[in-house]
Amino acid sequence: MATSNARAGITGDERMVIFASSLGTVFEWYDFFVYGTLAPFVNKAFFSGLDPTAGYIATLLVFAAGFFVRPFGALVFGRLGDMIGRKYTFLVTIVIMGLSTAVIGVIPTYAQIGIAAPIVLILLRVLQGLALGGEYGGAATYVAEHSPQNKRGAFTSWIQTTATLGLFLSLVIILAIKGMVTKEAFEDVWGWWRAPFILSILLLIISVWIRLSMNESPAFKRMKEEGKTSKAPLTESFTRWGNLKFVLLALFGLTAGQGVVWYSGQFYALIFLTTTLKVDASTAQWMIATALVLGTPFFVVFGTLSDKIGRKWIILGGMLLACLTYSMIFHGLARAGNPELYDAQEKTHIVVKADPSTCAFQANPVAREADFRSSCDIAKRALITGFSANYDNEAAPAGTPATVTVGDKTITAPDAQLAAGPAYKFDEASTKAIAAFKKDLGAALKEAGYPSKAKPIETFDSRWMTIVGLLWILMIYVTMVYGPIAAMLVELFPTRIRYTSMSLPYHIGNGWFGGLLPSFCFAISVQTGNIYNALLYPIIVAGVSLVIGAIFVRETKDTDIYAGD
Repeated sequence: MATSNARAGITGDERMVIFASSLGTVFEWYDFFVYGTLAPFVNKAFFSGLDPTAGYIATLLVFAAGFFVRPFGALVFGRLGDMIGRKYTFLVTIVIMGLSTAVIGVIPTYAQIGIAAPIVLILLRVLQGLALGGEYGGAATYVAEHSPQNKRGAFTSWIQTTATLGLFLSLVIILAIKGMVTKEAFEDVWGWWRAPFILSILLLIISVWIRLSMNESPAFKRMKEEGKTSKAPLTESFTRWGNLKFVLLALFGLTAGQGVVWYSGQFYALIFLTTTLKVDASTAQWMIATALVLGTPFFVVFGTLSDKIGRKWIILGGMLLACLTYSMIFHGLARAGNPELYDAQEKTHIVVKADPSTCAFQANPVAREADFRSSCDIAKRALITGFSANYDNEAAPAGTPATVTVGDKTITAPDAQLAAGPAYKFDEASTKAIAAFKKDLGAALKEAGYPSKAKPIETFDSRWMTIVGLLWILMIYVTMVYGPIAAMLVELFPTRIRYTSMSLPYHIGNGWFGGLLPSFCFAISVQTGNIYNALLYPIIVAGVSLVIGAIFVRETKDTDIYAGD
């Protein structure tokens, strides 16, 4: 087979394969991420029947739903891709994704159609997750099966740029629209925030037009002509130990660690800047976008390098660097992003004294604020989410309410009760008690030097340059773990079940281990009383993958993916 031979150069047809596959996947990631970026406006339009906090949590849960269903999309579309072909399967996924996203932009509001609004939103978000679950494996497999053996890492690394470019595209388009209209015009329930969703129709038309001109992958075409396609790819992939062991190694030795490094370096970094450090959202988005532009070429750099020295140790090297340096990097982001907050954390001793049996581990990604009604939970959530305050934990006698001591001031946190009826929220007395507690706590923290928000950061000043530099380092780790991984996953599995076998561990690693990262990071911060301890989650997951990958995962660089179809 010509494509399996090592050779120099790249043909025009190969350029088209890479361009078409990558462009379509960029648009799919754009569709997926634009929802997360516009979550506050989605909340206002479709969850106005809930109080603001519950509505925002519901909006984020709908975002999380897209992550949860990605592995199921991998199973559905992976099976189709191994049975009927790569080209048509990932053509279907982009149509589903593009139409789902565009429809989100025209859903009537909760005020207009009631509960039907969030129900339609949830269904569309599930369709997005299913489509993305099928897209990546198809695009990566398609490009890899068109690649010469000595350039497979370089060719597939272009697919790896697509998630970052999709996030970048969503940020740039949203910021551009914000800059062209008034704040009121953008934020109205029928405002311009809907435009990035509707724009998906144009992106969909471009993608479908390009992909219709593409040919089926040569490896699958040959296998189909020889009658070797799998009749039961799910059975072959996941019930036969000879292949299942590689699925498990791909998950725990590669994609779980890769997923948490990816989400830490791009998604959680943005959450940390805006939510924890309280940096202006537009400023943080532009800094992230700058780091993405500076870092994206390194996907191809490390993908190409993996063709020369191997994939395994570049991926594991990125995990190792992340484990060793995350704490220093995020402390650096805090010092530059909100120095007043950082100083207050260093100087002020805060103690939460509570009955340990009343303190929950708040990692449930589908939980609502009203699920945490004890005085301990209320106190800790207020400190972390409202003020980004670090604190020490002390045990109190059983049955006593939690207290927060800030310097020489002690504030008692209330327990809360639910209101009667179907509305899942605190009753009026509890709501007032919580508000009074937060007011007193805020006054004590303000006196201790805790700022309400970060001071403005001017473009290209020393703080801006420091933050962008640190974000760029995080991006380098992302490119190390992500750039070569498509080629490595393709090379682990035979052609007849490749689409199915590689898609599932990829989407569990990224959709679940990576997608749950914000929830676990928040829970660890609340549990331990330290915003930097949130990094324990990605460090531990990446560390486990590092050990398993180093010991059990083989190097795949010289694998002939056409042998043993």
